[in-house]
Amino acid sequence: MPQPISWKRRLKNFLFIDLKTVAGEPSLLAVEPRLQRQWEEKSRFFKSEDELSAAGWYDRRASYYAEFGKIICVGVGGLFFDDDDKPHLKVKLLSNDDEAALLEEFITIVNRYPPGELTLCAHNGKEFDFPYLCRRLMVNGLPLPPALQISGKKPWEIPHKDTLEYWQFGDKRHFVPLDLLAAVLNVSTHPLEWSGDRTSEVYYREHDWQRIEQYARDSMVMLVQVYLKMVGAPLVADEHIVQSD
Repeated sequence: MPQPISWKRRLKNFLFIDLKTVAGEPSLLAVEPRLQRQWEEKSRFFKSEDELSAAGWYDRRASYYAEFGKIICVGVGGLFFDDDDKPHLKVKLLSNDDEAALLEEFITIVNRYPPGELTLCAHNGKEFDFPYLCRRLMVNGLPLPPALQISGKKPWEIPHKDTLEYWQFGDKRHFVPLDLLAAVLNVSTHPLEWSGDRTSEVYYREHDWQRIEQYARDSMVMLVQVYLKMVGAPLVADEHIVQSD
């Protein structure tokens, strides 16, 4: 008889991550003039039924680009297993107005793992979370931890996982948001309150850290459960999800 899969072994040194990003400034008028000109040029190529100005596009999309946005919160999650091989999830939220301080805390966590053994997992991580982190680390003058030294590497040399890539099955044009994927796979999680383009508004206009952190926590739990469902692993029971300080 085949031996049961040891998820404890397969998911060892896995770290799930989810970024929450916002525009770098409250409005385009507050942006440094040289970058402001670059944004005005970039926004000319955006297509939409809404006829937005460069300032309007800044409010809506600047958070998506590491050159014009910044990270205000990083959700990190790690799995551990009890004696009955049942998964438990520990979630930690790193949130800070000071992006450099936030990233230094993230580096500290990542560097606790043995070199070359850490696997990061995110939704659309290979096109968003991982490169965004690298770019913002460089902007802040911080060293790239070994796990994020991915520039120039071949795809099979990068161990990181991406739930969107799993779902695409090679169709790189097919984008599915995480909450839709959770619904399609019938993963029971708390629905996300908003999509990423609203985070700037909640941050700059409402100054509501509690809602942002709840959004980050819900995203993290959803990411973990979706990944476990995709690979056929047991899901984490609600009572086995804990948040650390």
